[in-house]
Amino acid sequence: MRAGRDSTLCATGRVERIDWRVHAALLFVQITFGAFPVVGKGVLAHLPPLAVAALRVLVAAPILLLLAWRLERARVPRGHVKELALLGFLGVFANQVLFIVGLGRTTATNAAILMPSIPVFTVLVAAVGRVERLTPRRAAGVAVAVLGALVLLDPTRLSLSQGTALGDLLILLNCLAYAAYLVLQRPLLRLLPPLTLIAWAFVFGGAGVLAVAAPSMFAISPGMVPVSAWVGLAYIVLIPTAVNYALNSWAIRRSSPALAATYTTLQPVVAATLGVLFLSESVGERQLAGFALIVAGLSFLSERRPRQTAP
Repeated sequence: MRAGRDSTLCATGRVERIDWRVHAALLFVQITFGAFPVVGKGVLAHLPPLAVAALRVLVAAPILLLLAWRLERARVPRGHVKELALLGFLGVFANQVLFIVGLGRTTATNAAILMPSIPVFTVLVAAVGRVERLTPRRAAGVAVAVLGALVLLDPTRLSLSQGTALGDLLILLNCLAYAAYLVLQRPLLRLLPPLTLIAWAFVFGGAGVLAVAAPSMFAISPGMVPVSAWVGLAYIVLIPTAVNYALNSWAIRRSSPALAATYTTLQPVVAATLGVLFLSESVGERQLAGFALIVAGLSFLSERRPRQTAP
């Protein structure tokens, strides 16, 4: 038998640690995703939200297709069109549109507090779809990390006014769609390289985003948009979109959807750190306790038991 590059076959069933590169990739993804709201705030001051979504897919999809062709010699995966279209709908169209529209109808605080539902939804979808078995260790890791995110975010600040109800629902649907996207790509990643999968998911999902957001995009007056906004948009398109989607799929192929989803609980940690660095905010005991719980939860999920193999 031949062991994969990122795993070690073991006939005794001992616990195997996940490759450190997976953790490095997921950490990079969450740090740069955590910076998204800081950069996005400046961009959205000059560009409509749906126009930003349209420009994300319009630029990222060709980049991902080119990289998939150059690095993986990707061709049209005709036998998997339906699966890729579903991933595009969940991970690109529903994820981006529901979040942007929902954020406009609720508060930023509510959105941050609701985001830790992603790992909970991911574990439930994986268990129901029989993609991953819900073990006590996995459940404990997700629960501790989510608890840490909620301690850091302070859910007592959640506004339950009637004016935010629709936005809160859309954010939750966004979290559910992204969780399903993380889970459903895992079986397909055994058949397709990660860049090929992401590129074609962007083609299918991006077509839906463009259909919805094209009027907002064509209404832009480029001359009225400052250079700083275009620089911020370039960051959003290249890092949180093209690079991070590809890294996430690469990491999921070598670990699990639950681990990738649980890393999203680090986003409020990044936001808090940026607040200290750029907004002169302070870090208290609650923030430190929340961060410690998140790290503890991730440590539960950073080990896995390899499959039994025949001699």
